[in-house]
Amino acid sequence: MPAAEELRTQIMESLGTIYDPEVPVDIVNFGLIYGVNIADDGTVNVTMSLTSPSCPSAQAIPAEVEAKCRAVEGVGEVTVNIVWDPPWGPEMISPEGKVKLGME
Repeated sequence: MPAAEELRTQIMESLGTIYDPEVPVDIVNFGLIYGVNIADDGTVNVTMSLTSPSCPSAQAIPAEVEAKCRAVEGVGEVTVNIVWDPPWGPEMISPEGKVKLGME
């Protein structure tokens, strides 16, 4: 099984291919992924948020996050936790994301 850091890198790259249909920036650069914890047995816990509880993609995005994580070799069980604290805000967008959105 790959080391945790190698798995984390592969997971983050995979999550970087997920886009909210309303935003032209992937969910990683948009700041929706708060954390990825990997246990020694390959169990992955993703903590993330959405832009709002009423997000039209509130079901689809977490399901896609789970599927993308499961597709990474060495990953076992996957849990996706949606949190609202801290609430997502534009300050969480990465510098790359801000450039893509014309914010910088």
